[in-house]
Amino acid sequence: MSFSYTSKFSTFLLLSIFLGSTSIVSADFNNEFDITWGDGRGKILNGELLTLSLDKSSGSGFESRNEYLFGKIDMQLKLVPGNSAGTVTAYYLSSKGSNWDEIDFEFLGNLSGDPYILHTNVFSQGKGNREQQFYLWFDPTADFHTYSILWNPQRIIFSVDGTPIREFKNSESIGVPFPKNQPMRIHSSLWNADDWATRGGLIKTDWSQAPFTASYRNFRADACVVSSGKSSCGGSASSGGNQAWLSEELDNTKQERLQWVQKNYMIYNYCSDSKRFPQGFPPECKMA
Repeated sequence: MSFSYTSKFSTFLLLSIFLGSTSIVSADFNNEFDITWGDGRGKILNGELLTLSLDKSSGSGFESRNEYLFGKIDMQLKLVPGNSAGTVTAYYLSSKGSNWDEIDFEFLGNLSGDPYILHTNVFSQGKGNREQQFYLWFDPTADFHTYSILWNPQRIIFSVDGTPIREFKNSESIGVPFPKNQPMRIHSSLWNADDWATRGGLIKTDWSQAPFTASYRNFRADACVVSSGKSSCGGSASSGGNQAWLSEELDNTKQERLQWVQKNYMIYNYCSDSKRFPQGFPPECKMA
């Protein structure tokens, strides 16, 4: 499939100016995150920049020190440049246990000049299989871009540079579990998945390009922190913050932006995959 990062740039630029940008407050990575694996391949530099690297021996990863139960979480990422085929940069929220909840961004690498695939998924009570995939309207390796998760009791919204790309609504009224009881940590990892990540595993990792590196900066979490079973929100409001996100939903402008992204950049939607669900689509698909 042919693709040009610049094909719709002018349109996007105008719409971005109209929408405005998200305000990001930098946090000290040393206070917020621990490198959890990779034998030195993950690094925190001056508290302001975090990098993960992958070579033929190992990838690397980190996780947040805090656990969150609802929040609006922003992170700026710059993805592996050049020939990134076979690599996956995963950035996600996840709880523990066999019936875990999870909210996923995964960035599937590709050959130089071909677009990354942004893969999203939502798990509730250990059940996922809710994939939506997108191309991006820019080169995510050339600069940092903000990837955001809004998670409140009514909905989960995935956004890129303030533009919503996916909304997963609470559909408990029709029997669909929704992540709302299990606190989750932020995780990220850079790893080799050339058995499936690029064109179903047809394109393998070119280790002559290693080490592969992804970079992170400007983390912000306006969120309910859970510690010793207690939430900092203490009901409807946490101390010292604006909790408008707890009831936030997409206004008309952002609904239009969501539709624009899904019309022009969505390349897979489980709610449209009739071959996968011959007996009928999952019930939440009717609520979309």
